[in-house]
Amino acid sequence: MTSPDPQAPALHQAVDRYLAHLATERGLAANSVSSYAEDLADLTDFLLKQEVSSWGQVEPLHVVAFLSQAAQQGLAPRTRARRLSAARGLVAWLLKRGELSKDPLTGLVGPRLPDGLPYFLSRDEVERLLDAPDPLSDLGRRDRAMLELMYAAGLRVSEVISLGVGDVQFQVGCLLVHGKGDKERLVPVHETALKVLKHYLEGPRARLLKGKRHEEVFLNNRGDGLSRMGLWKIIHKYLQKAGINGPVTPHTLRHTFATHLLEGGADLRSVQLMLGHSDISTTQVYTHVTRRRLVEVHRRHHPRG
Repeated sequence: MTSPDPQAPALHQAVDRYLAHLATERGLAANSVSSYAEDLADLTDFLLKQEVSSWGQVEPLHVVAFLSQAAQQGLAPRTRARRLSAARGLVAWLLKRGELSKDPLTGLVGPRLPDGLPYFLSRDEVERLLDAPDPLSDLGRRDRAMLELMYAAGLRVSEVISLGVGDVQFQVGCLLVHGKGDKERLVPVHETALKVLKHYLEGPRARLLKGKRHEEVFLNNRGDGLSRMGLWKIIHKYLQKAGINGPVTPHTLRHTFATHLLEGGADLRSVQLMLGHSDISTTQVYTHVTRRRLVEVHRRHHPRG
């Protein structure tokens, strides 16, 4: 083992300061900071068991062993890659501040990721999903409005649960969406989704409030804002009811929104703005999806396919 770096901070203290930096100076959303905290806590606990007490004592083999243990525990390659990325971010921050004299992660290669093309629903599956909620119950009308907006505007889960009543601009047919890093964007919404949302706001939402005062559009049956887990449970219930299988995640409706727009002829730049991607390369993954779909359609329907 190499000699410890005398300037290197202790493990937990460095992580705490780095998380504070992400939240206050970088402006990352609470959910993103929480994800970093979980990954770095797991790494820190592992290092302490290896009798490593500061980041200056960390060697590449320590991190290799950590990722190997995660693989043995059945964690997916993407999860392991995310953990390595979190460690790289912390180390880069410490190096920039002069609290580390060398990079202990130099030369490390992350786990190979599988094909990252996002899974999306067909138009028929979307229709079945949107028709699944009970149109006669307050919760059913809430859920129909929520699903319609997620598909109509490509909202992230965090954007759905934080959407306020004042963020819905019926006159211009747009939502004011508060995205990652507190960035705001205007997203157009079609008339059908706005109509369903208006019906929910005019009756069911007021009854769900039960006299409480909340700005969130979507409420649970106690009159409080929905949690991420609560929203995912709702979506999962309707996926089962609609008989939809596959690798569905809370992001699936967002992927579906983007894919269907591009299939319908929307340009990539417009889809980027509506999704709130800061870099168009993030949006370009959907062009691969639509190209693959075109190839499948050609092979299926061309006489010599």
